[in-house]
Amino acid sequence: MRPVLHADVICAARVLLCLPSGRRWQAAQELVARAEAADRYRRRLGRTHPGWGNGTLMAAAMARPMAPGHRPDHPDYADCLMLVLDALRRHRAAAHAGQPLAQETQRRAVGSSSSRRPGISSPQSSQ
Repeated sequence: MRPVLHADVICAARVLLCLPSGRRWQAAQELVARAEAADRYRRRLGRTHPGWGNGTLMAAAMARPMAPGHRPDHPDYADCLMLVLDALRRHRAAAHAGQPLAQETQRRAVGSSSSRRPGISSPQSSQ
């Protein structure tokens, strides 16, 4: 993911504010994961991701509906800011600890294509 600026956090919090409180934590993690994935896409292919932007958290957030801004002391908005910051903190801690990122964890939980039985027999599928 590209460096995170204050404006990135604000945009992400405004996205979360549009959601019911029970869905905000998951959405915060998804925004961070999408920004990370978009940055990898940008570095690999040399262009922005068509749905998630250029690898910034702001670009990932701008693809979703956004509530108007509030003062930081607004209770729901403050909660959303804290959720975004916590999602970023956890993402960075996992990346620095060498742990898989959220998408890789999901892939392992569901199963990668290499762990499934092949539908068509080929020399490559038996490797």
